[in-house]
Amino acid sequence: MASTRSVSWVAWRKSSYSNGDGGHCVEVADGIPGLVPVRDSKVSRDGDGDGPVLLLTAPAWAPFVAELSRGTLTA
Repeated sequence: MASTRSVSWVAWRKSSYSNGDGGHCVEVADGIPGLVPVRDSKVSRDGDGDGPVLLLTAPAWAPFVAELSRGTLTA
């Protein structure tokens, strides 16, 4: 059975993988053991970055970033 975790309490920070021109706004949150919450701050219901969140396992983080860097992931 799938479950949904609320991450409304986490403190988001801009990922070091984001670029400085505002075009790629990847945010991550710390503090959840074993998980790396990720979101696109541009995708938001009301303009404040409160959009969908990916919950990646810690071991999946590096391969995810590698695919983003290669540009092989698409929306």
